[in-house]
Amino acid sequence: MRRYLKSPLRLIIAGVLGATGAAVLGLAGAYQYLRPALPDVSAIKDIRLQVPLRVFSRDGRLIAQFGEQRRIPLSFEAIPHQMINAVLAAEDDNFFQHGGVDYPGLARAVIRHLLSGNKSEGGSTITMQLARGVFLSPEKSYRRKMVEIFTTLRIEQELSKQEILALYMNKMFLGQRAYGIGAAAEVYYGKSVDQLTLPEIAIIAGTFRLPSRDNPVANAEFARQRRAYVLRRMHEKEFITQAEYEAALKSPVESKLHGPAVEVEAPYIAEMVRADLFNRLGADAYTAGYEVITTVDSRLQHAAVKALRGALLEYDQRHGYRGPAGRVTLPSGAREKEWSQALEEYAVRGSLEPAVVISTEEKSAVAYSRGSGRVNLGWTGLSWARSPLPDGSVGPQLQRAADVVAVGDIIYIAQEVSGNWRMVQVPEAQGAFVALDPQDGGIAALTGGFDYFASNYNRAVQAKRQPGSSFKPFLYSAALDQGFTPASIVNDAPLVIEDPTLEGSWRPQNNTREFRGPMRLREALVRSRNLVSIRVMNALGPAYATQFIERFGFPENTLPRNLSLALGTAQVSPLEMASAYSVFANGGFRVEPYFIQRIVDSNGKIEFEAQPKFACVDCVQPTPPAGETEGGVTNLIDAPITTATNDETRWGGRTYLQEKSLAPQVLSPQNDYLITDMMADVVKRGTAVRALQLKRSDLAGKTGTTNDRRDAWFCGFNSSLVGTAWVGFDQERSLGPGEEGSRTALPMWIYFMAEALKGVPEQKRTPPPGLVSMRISADTGLAARPGDPSAIFETFMAGHLPPQAEVDSALPGDDEEEKKDDSLF
Repeated sequence: MRRYLKSPLRLIIAGVLGATGAAVLGLAGAYQYLRPALPDVSAIKDIRLQVPLRVFSRDGRLIAQFGEQRRIPLSFEAIPHQMINAVLAAEDDNFFQHGGVDYPGLARAVIRHLLSGNKSEGGSTITMQLARGVFLSPEKSYRRKMVEIFTTLRIEQELSKQEILALYMNKMFLGQRAYGIGAAAEVYYGKSVDQLTLPEIAIIAGTFRLPSRDNPVANAEFARQRRAYVLRRMHEKEFITQAEYEAALKSPVESKLHGPAVEVEAPYIAEMVRADLFNRLGADAYTAGYEVITTVDSRLQHAAVKALRGALLEYDQRHGYRGPAGRVTLPSGAREKEWSQALEEYAVRGSLEPAVVISTEEKSAVAYSRGSGRVNLGWTGLSWARSPLPDGSVGPQLQRAADVVAVGDIIYIAQEVSGNWRMVQVPEAQGAFVALDPQDGGIAALTGGFDYFASNYNRAVQAKRQPGSSFKPFLYSAALDQGFTPASIVNDAPLVIEDPTLEGSWRPQNNTREFRGPMRLREALVRSRNLVSIRVMNALGPAYATQFIERFGFPENTLPRNLSLALGTAQVSPLEMASAYSVFANGGFRVEPYFIQRIVDSNGKIEFEAQPKFACVDCVQPTPPAGETEGGVTNLIDAPITTATNDETRWGGRTYLQEKSLAPQVLSPQNDYLITDMMADVVKRGTAVRALQLKRSDLAGKTGTTNDRRDAWFCGFNSSLVGTAWVGFDQERSLGPGEEGSRTALPMWIYFMAEALKGVPEQKRTPPPGLVSMRISADTGLAARPGDPSAIFETFMAGHLPPQAEVDSALPGDDEEEKKDDSLF
């Protein structure tokens, strides 16, 4: 009897051992067979997330994000504890206990398949889901399941549980192009993960299973059901209390798509960065997790955008109302739903909201916008909208609101600082603004148009336009280099020029169509006299003038080699003008503009860091004269510009910068001081006198207006900031009567500088050695005689002082002026 009992037991034990052995051999054979298909260990350790390119201001604020997959990677320590609990409760509550494979759960899934024939997934742990999501195709087969199991085991061997869980929560797709919990929090709620409420955490944790279906934007009801499951599991695992569970269940499912939390409106700079990174890295730029820190200052960028839009809106309203953006017929008794539908085809433009007029009164109207609801438009917000006339002026004053708008008109509105609403229109004219740090060329702010999303043409960089009189300071600097002084007398009188490089005879004019006769060079710049500039250019010679002006960074092929260059006929961009004016602002050094400060990879390693050259007045020796020209005029064109970094006896034995970090000096300190001082008078009493409202004495600059007022410019600066403003039409045409640099572009610069220089102390310049201040006659520019009532002070380079006026000296009479009208000097 005992032998009979032992025999079946032995058979059972032998059978179990045999089956186990066969299973082990089968698994070993399967492993060897599938081994070539398994990812290698290094790939498991170095799983790279497809993280978008992110662009930041220099003060760490997000400008833009580029990349199809939105992902915000988080370390395990940065993931909120309750989020971890929610994911574990929903997906794998034994995650920290098992070795990667839940064998009982897997067995149950196999049995369900055998019974139903359905190959749906089941029994998958978090590690198995990660293996499937990272390494494997969506194919459903036993072979792929075996590969998944072996890959899971290798992951568990190579990574800690914390690393696996963090990778899972960062990697998995959670709907609406969001990958990982960081991106999901941003996409669905516009928050960072640590700001989520319990119901929001449960919603996101519930999307891991079927993200395309269960996310709250795609289907709020499915999201609610999935949230209820997650909350129940959290309650069962005692991760939340009964009260928390019940309160979270009652919370409404509210979600909408949110873009990246952009903190700085700088889309033109963002596009410049994107193009640069793509040229450097190719398609990896969008997926490798690079962060780019730009030179942009978020406060200054906001000021630049606001200044440009304000100036363009003011210009636009001076030229009348072109009519509504569209018209709709509202049904009787229409309410918010119908009003909102009427606006579906109209987008926000800049900061302007589309709105539909829903009622009018005698001197007011009510409009509805999606963003602000019902707004009242008072008479001051409507009465500007007079009819435009062909000559650029506007028609008669309006009497009532019905003369402007009617119910059903689609208009644009904007809120003023006072809180009142105003009807506006999207400007047809465009503009650009660039601000540079003149000490190293860093772009502090840049905007290339009214609305990037309506037109991504970057006028700050791509538009090549004539700068008009804003180009004159470069010519006057060349004149100072050749022995002219601020007191040199040049005749402002008519000219007829026969130039073989120009077509036919050229009769240049001043903007005022008036002539003021002989005048000092300083006054000619202050008053922007064209005829004086042409005579100066002729005296220098176009070849010399263009050679000198190239020092400021203008490409040779952009500078016409004829007398028209004196009036600013070069083709330049606002960025090039801002860069060139930096030479005046920093004491005479040529700095190169740049906008990328640092590129950091996904591991925090600095891949690139800008190495700009700096302007440093104390780091260079004074430039010695290269020689004398006829008449004792010093020629600095060929003078060597030398640094002093190799001279340890200077500056107390210290050198402030390495020579490779020094920007080249292209103007002598004396030349730079004088031309800047002359441009300061442009602000104090010349064409830019409006800038006095800033109540600062350290500002200098020059207005510019081209033929037929097609372009309006202002370039201005102090020693810490350069700003260039441009206004014009993309398809060149006149801006209209009276629209010159002082009226059209200068306000943009003033609005920007009012914010940029707020709280910044004035920065007075110290005259460099080699300058002499003396009294001269305001009429003749010669050294003043004792008791001369017209005597004023002027500054000169040593060696270029004016002679003493003779007792009988006087200005030429009218008859003599007539004889000199056609002379070039």
